[in-house]
Amino acid sequence: MTDFAVDPVIAGLTHKLADWPLCRVFLYDDSRYPWGLLVPRRPGAIEMCDLAAADQQQLMAEIVKLSGLIRPLPGVGKLNVGNLGNMVPQLHVHVIGRYKGDPAWPGPVWGHSDPVRWTDPAAAPLAQVVSKS
Repeated sequence: MTDFAVDPVIAGLTHKLADWPLCRVFLYDDSRYPWGLLVPRRPGAIEMCDLAAADQQQLMAEIVKLSGLIRPLPGVGKLNVGNLGNMVPQLHVHVIGRYKGDPAWPGPVWGHSDPVRWTDPAAAPLAQVVSKS
């Protein structure tokens, strides 16, 4: 899609990992969590209901795929999957690996504290597994 663009806020907080059939896959720039974002490459999509039925199904498949890559990463005991969009309206889905004792546990990660940026995003465990998927 030539008119697809990632919201500048998302672009500034993430590192691109891959393009899957529907979504661009990103690593969130906080090394404390294995945190991925899926952004459907559909211009103007704000809510899941804005997608065609086939794209809705594909989005769910990609959420499950990313969840399956994050869940076996070291320390992950729980997955948080969320589509909030209160700060950035562009449709995007967070998939976050959580563990007891992580900095925000058991509360939400959003707004908990300043992120600890990746020094080498390509070496992040999530980046490694996505590159092999």
